[in-house]
Formats: sequence, structure tokens, C-alpha cells
Amino acid sequence: MRTFFDKHKHSLFLLYFLIYTPWFGYLERTVTTHFHVIHMAIDDYIPFCEYFIVPYLLWFAYVAVGVAYFYRKNREDYTKLCVMLFTGMTVFLVISTLYPNGHYLRPTDFARDNIFVDAVKWLYATDTSTNLFPSIHVFNSIAIHVAVWKSEDLKEKRMIRFGSAVMMSSIILSTMFLKQHSVFDVLTALVMASFLYTFIYGTNAGKLFVRQRGKYERKLPQI
Repeated sequence: MRTFFDKHKHSLFLLYFLIYTPWFGYLERTVTTHFHVIHMAIDDYIPFCEYFIVPYLLWFAYVAVGVAYFYRKNREDYTKLCVMLFTGMTVFLVISTLYPNGHYLRPTDFARDNIFVDAVKWLYATDTSTNLFPSIHVFNSIAIHVAVWKSEDLKEKRMIRFGSAVMMSSIILSTMFLKQHSVFDVLTALVMASFLYTFIYGTNAGKLFVRQRGKYERKLPQI
């Protein structure tokens, strides 16, 4: 057991979901009708396009595969990624709790009837149009791509880096073309990602966190 824990103790980061999941679930149940409406004029000029449901749903695999890859490949990259992801997700939860928000951008009628529209209807039925900013779809996609872009292990993997950029961009666009998010949600996610990137990757603070974490782990008593 001690050997297993020493080898996999960085997986303790994932315990964060024991906090995030019930907190987000509570917000989804309680923020339903009384909320601050999020809207920008540019939202009205973005057409609905059901085909963006594909990258929108691929977000789940994109984030999961990204976290799993860095978990197995590079502990320092994994640590930085988790710090960025979970800090941003916590900021989102706090904002949604203190400032309940939602929108009325979703279409009620659809010009076409196809499998993609059916998937969008399913999405609308399972995901409320509340708790919107900063967009976690956008923020997490940026965080994964930053980790890919900054990874020394992937520096020569041009196809992976290019594919990640395409996936990130497609997911960001999908949030607006599916009317899941306002442009405001996207912009606030970009701002938050930029700030956390600067702190975690662009200064010595992120490196110091990783060094101190490693120093602490080496000093753990052997039982």
C-alpha cells in the first residue's frame, strides 16, 4: 500500500471532484428562474448551428484524455494543469453562488430535423441555461491546450499540438453557436485563463509550487 501511495499520490488532486460535483449539482438544482441575465448585443448576430454539438461533446474526452496523459507522462505538467483547472473551476463555483446567472439565448424552434438537432435537444434537456460564466467548457479547453503547448514531451509532436489547437478552438466556438453561452462567458473565461496562465506558467510562482510540493512529498514519513 505504501508503494502504491508513493507512486500515485499525485492522483489525490482528483479528490477535488468530491467538492466540485455536489457544489455544481446544488447550483444546477437551485438556480433555475431567479438569476441575472447574461447577454451581449453580439450574441444576437451569432447563428445557431447544430453541427457544433460534435466538438461540444468531444470536450469531455478532450479534458479527460489530457488529464490522464499528463498524469501518466509528466508529474510536473500534471500538477500545473490540475492547479490551473481546479483554481478556475473553483472561481466559477464561487461566482455562480454569489451571482446567480443565466441566459435566454437558446432557440425554441429548429429549422432542421436531424441527428445533430436531436443531440442538441438532449443537451438542452439535461443541462440548464444557468451558471454560465466564466465558461468552464472554454476555460478547461484552454487549460488543456496550454498544458499540451508547454509540454516538453510534446514539443516535437506537431500533429498533436495542431490537433489540440483545432479542438480547443472548435469547442470555444461551439459554446456560442449552440447558444450554450454568451460571448461574455467566453471573454471572462479567456481573461481568467490568461491570468492563471501568467501565474502558473509565466512566473516563478508555478515552479515554486511544484518544487515545494515535491519537497513536501519527499519529507513524508515512511510508515
